[in-house]
Formats: sequence, C-alpha cells, structure tokens
Amino acid sequence: MSVIHADALSKRFRSTHVLKSVDLDVPVGAIYALVGPNGAGKTTTIKVLMNIIQPSAGFSEVLGVDSRRLSPKEFALIGYVSENQEMPEWMTVGYYLEFLRPFYPAWDRKLEEELVGQFDLLRDRKLRHLSRGMRMKAVLASSLAYRPKLVVLDEPFTGLDALVRDELIGGMLARAENTTIFISSHDLADIESFASHIAYLDGGRLQFSEELESLSNRFREIVLTFEESPPPVEPWPENWLRPESSGAVIRFIDQRFDPERTPEQLRGVFPGLREIEISAMPLRSIFVALAQSYKTAQQQPKPEQAPVVRAS
Repeated sequence: MSVIHADALSKRFRSTHVLKSVDLDVPVGAIYALVGPNGAGKTTTIKVLMNIIQPSAGFSEVLGVDSRRLSPKEFALIGYVSENQEMPEWMTVGYYLEFLRPFYPAWDRKLEEELVGQFDLLRDRKLRHLSRGMRMKAVLASSLAYRPKLVVLDEPFTGLDALVRDELIGGMLARAENTTIFISSHDLADIESFASHIAYLDGGRLQFSEELESLSNRFREIVLTFEESPPPVEPWPENWLRPESSGAVIRFIDQRFDPERTPEQLRGVFPGLREIEISAMPLRSIFVALAQSYKTAQQQPKPEQAPVVRAS
C-alpha cells in the first residue's frame, strides 16, 4: 500500500507549467526524500498533495483518500512542517501546544512532555522570541505529539546550522518509528544519512524514484586505460554519462552498473582495453552528474516527453 500516490500530477500557473505529469508512490514506513534544485516544483507538489492548491491535471491520494477531499479526519493523522510555517507569534510555546491539543484526538501528553524536554523548549517563551532553529523544533514537536501516520516536511532545515539540523533529524527519527516521512530538500546533506527512498524532481518532471540503496548501487565512475588512443564509439551508450578523454584514458559515469555484465560490455565495446577501474560514487556526485546530464539534454532537440529513469 502507498501512503502517498500520484498519477500524472500536473500544475500550471497561467502559462507556467510547474509540474509535468509527476508519478509518485511512497510506501508505508518509508523515509522518502523528494530532492531537486530550487524552483524544481517540490513545494508545489506538496501543496497539491496536501490540498492547499488544486492540480491542473492528474490524480493523487494521501492515506488512501483523494487529495482534493482530505478532511480534518485525515489531517489529524498528518504532521506538516514547512520552512515558511506561519505561527501565532503572540503565543507562548506552552499555550501553542495547549491550543493545538483539541484538534488531534490522539494527542499524547506524555509524548508532548518528552518532546519539549528533548528539544529544550521553554513553555513560557513567546514564539516571536524563538530563533529559527527553536521555532522549527516547536513546530516539529507539535507535529509529532499526536503520533501521526504521515509527516510531511517541506524544506524544514533551510538556514539551520548543522547542530540544530542534526537535533531535528534525530528527534524526528526517534519519535516517528511507525510513521511514514515525506521530506523535500534541495540540499543532499539534509537527507542522505537517513532517507530510505529518493526521488529527483527537475524542471517539474520526476527524473527517477527508487530506493536510495538501489541508486547508490547502480552508479559507478568508470576509468578505462588503453595502450594507445581509445577508439571512437558510435553510438555512445545512453547510460554512460559525462564522457571525458585524455590521451589513452576515457572517464565516464555508468548509471546502470552491473558487476557481472558491465565489465564484459566494456571489453566488447573496447577490444584494445588494457585496464578497467570502477569506483563507487557519493550521493552528491551522482546528483551532480544527473543534473548536468539533464541540463545537456534540455539544450538538445528532444521529444516532448523526457524519459523517466526507473529502477529495474
């Protein structure tokens, strides 16, 4: 079962096409990260899913309910945290939590106390006097205290220092054991240490969606060394990204690496190959390669619908 499902979800703002036929499936218990550059459409995706704005086309469900028909019953099971979260700044932390309790039948007072202590929140401090990091802690505490089935976080760590970010992540993971987490971010450092699934949104299109372990396993940097100048390859395989050559060496990235098939393929394409060096890649390097690949593809003639790379 999918906690979040989207089918060909699209959104236009007048002549601007912000989301372009996005498909999503977020499984139960996943920590699902939607990443991409600023302006990619991440916040728009979340607003459509949360019924804050209506889609122009397509369909989405959250907790098995059409997003356009989400009611207080469903919202009582969803925690929502945004970088631009509006808060009643005249309230104190304690009054803010007290104000929210009646809206959530499953609110756990004991868990609330534990979260307040864990995040070092002062109940008598007014929200307007909190630092950005402490405000986010207050919002996260209020979103976890009723043990939601789904927590949605829209760029929650923007502008926070590393210590506060780690405290928020640690607190969230410790208190959301049976919760599905859907988080958007433009910074891989926010999510690479804890996400179980990852999707890349660029220019309103979902370029891929898969388990993080699968993504890491299928990307490798390949360095080939020849006795003399390497032979030309036509056509260059589409899964080999960013080819560079220098003297007797070719370097590129294979986005469909297979430990058994790839070396055999390389020797078949390059008969005069002397040496093969295969290296794992950090997540940031993978995304840089993908971003550059998509940018290059956009600058070339292409079909109207870009292909979606999916795990096999």
